[in-house]
Amino acid sequence: MPSIDSKDIHKIIVACDAGMGSSVMLATQLRKQLKSTGVTVEHTPVNDIPADADVVLCHTGLAARARVSAPGKVLVPFQIFLGDPAVTKLIATIKNGGTVDA
Repeated sequence: MPSIDSKDIHKIIVACDAGMGSSVMLATQLRKQLKSTGVTVEHTPVNDIPADADVVLCHTGLAARARVSAPGKVLVPFQIFLGDPAVTKLIATIKNGGTVDA
């Protein structure tokens, strides 16, 4: 299972499907929360995850497709778009140091 040290996280991708807008809101929220860390947050379709992504965030319903689209990347699935514990933990790990596991 891939993992990454917080100091090696430079780009987070919020991967979505139909573009309901919820994942755009999540990407915007992450950008604000991680502004001081220098981590880039981008929003892309789940089938177009860029190769330079360090961590991929996506809804649990898209996790299987994200794994195919970005093999070997650290994938953080979440259940709810705003306030999900997995997202909160990722932000805390980036700010405070530690390891993020797929």
